[in-house]
Amino acid sequence: MITVVIPTVGRSTLRDTLAAIGTGVPVVVVDDTPDAALSLPDHIRPDHIRPDQVRVVRSGGRGPAAARNAGWRAATTPWVAFLDDDVIPSPGWAEALWKDLADLPDDVAGSQGRIEVPLPAGRRPTDGERHTAGLAGAQWATADMAYRRPALEAAGGFDERFPRAYREDADLALRISRAGHRLVKGSRVTVHPVREDGFWASVRFQRGNADDARMRRLHGPGWRAAIGGRSGRLRLHAATTAAGLTAVALGATAGRARAVAGLGAVAGLAWAVMTAEFAWRRIAPGPRTPQEVWRMVVTSVVIPPVACAHRLRGEWRARR
Repeated sequence: MITVVIPTVGRSTLRDTLAAIGTGVPVVVVDDTPDAALSLPDHIRPDHIRPDQVRVVRSGGRGPAAARNAGWRAATTPWVAFLDDDVIPSPGWAEALWKDLADLPDDVAGSQGRIEVPLPAGRRPTDGERHTAGLAGAQWATADMAYRRPALEAAGGFDERFPRAYREDADLALRISRAGHRLVKGSRVTVHPVREDGFWASVRFQRGNADDARMRRLHGPGWRAAIGGRSGRLRLHAATTAAGLTAVALGATAGRARAVAGLGAVAGLAWAVMTAEFAWRRIAPGPRTPQEVWRMVVTSVVIPPVACAHRLRGEWRARR
């Protein structure tokens, strides 16, 4: 009745994911490494998982949307449950999944599991940990999401123009909902551990602004509200970037006119105030250690122009 599909690029966490699923559920692992180097039986597979329970298909490194499409198309069951390769299904997850799906009405096309993100005890979470914790409130995230296979077929699956694990799940959910199907939330629980993604992780996350441009192009300006999301800071980032560029440009010609120098100073002050507000907004809820404060200060300077650049790139590609 149910096949579990897990796209992966060979992360070692896949072993724990498979072990938590247990036996009795067919699993399709989609190797999305470009060189097709993953060897599931030797590198990933827990000893108690039977070789005939886990099937490996390859998607050629084309991204998570293409990998999930390869996975559900390789399945033959009426339901397909998607998991990420860095989550840990809770004990009894397979049985809970069965109960979530068994008696759903025909107009229900999808069921979302509950995502829990355990944060460290005894201190405030870092910016990166808070970013991961946002998955707990995300709607229709494929960290744990099951769909009827006919609904996937009718929708054409995931849109492979989304190159990252970002927004492709929300896009599919909106298309299936607008086709007249309902999506519900189940009782099963999946844990998504936090992980350290490095000093520049928050800057890399700005690539998602390009995907937001495609979401707006596909679903209109109300797409955030439709998935229960909050408005972002892109307009503030644009204002901050504009102020910074103005200050630099006018500063280069400050010797020619006092008025120009004054305007440059005002622009520089505006940039400093907006950057400081952004940095403090990120520092205040965190642990405020010297390392975290330094990271927030540096990345708060870099993020606004990077976010704007990615959004412009996304708008260009979406319009093409």
